[in-house]
Amino acid sequence: MSEKQKLIIGMTGASGAIYGIRLLEACKLLNIETHLVISKAAEITLVHETKRSVSEVRALADVSYKYADIGAAIASGSFRNAGMVIAPCSVRSMSEIAAGTTSNLLTRAADVILKERRRLILMIRESPLHSGHLRHLAELSDLGAIIAPPVPAFYTHPKNLDDLVNHTIGRTLDLMNIDNDLATRWNGLKNG
Repeated sequence: MSEKQKLIIGMTGASGAIYGIRLLEACKLLNIETHLVISKAAEITLVHETKRSVSEVRALADVSYKYADIGAAIASGSFRNAGMVIAPCSVRSMSEIAAGTTSNLLTRAADVILKERRRLILMIRESPLHSGHLRHLAELSDLGAIIAPPVPAFYTHPKNLDDLVNHTIGRTLDLMNIDNDLATRWNGLKNG
């Protein structure tokens, strides 16, 4: 009997809480077990940017952990999972992960993902980036992290914000090798 696929989702205080929310919603529809950790700053951003409460977002996850709970299951390499997506990912959290500093459950879980050679996707939400940010991102890429800023695709001819968010989350799930119908697939140029 196969075990249900598990995905760790982190949400930090960067703008773009909708990405984490939509990822949770998509995983629920795809029957993927989600393990969520939300930073204190993400709680503030989430309430400011969306019409959702923190408790509503936590309820989308199968398991939700406290930010300071470094003894949680996801803090151990023995916790079997497909990987982790941090959506959105702040520069602060990215920098902490790059430095190997694990002062909270979110960055500890990301560090564990890297050491166990699982997929870590960082949906970094900052612009512009200075050289220090870029060096940290390059270090993380060298360690195996996938740096995937939520950059909109316009070849899909999005009609609204939901179309843009869905496509980005679909492509993020693609990076985790999770089949989905959220992303519009490129079929090449039509000659004619």
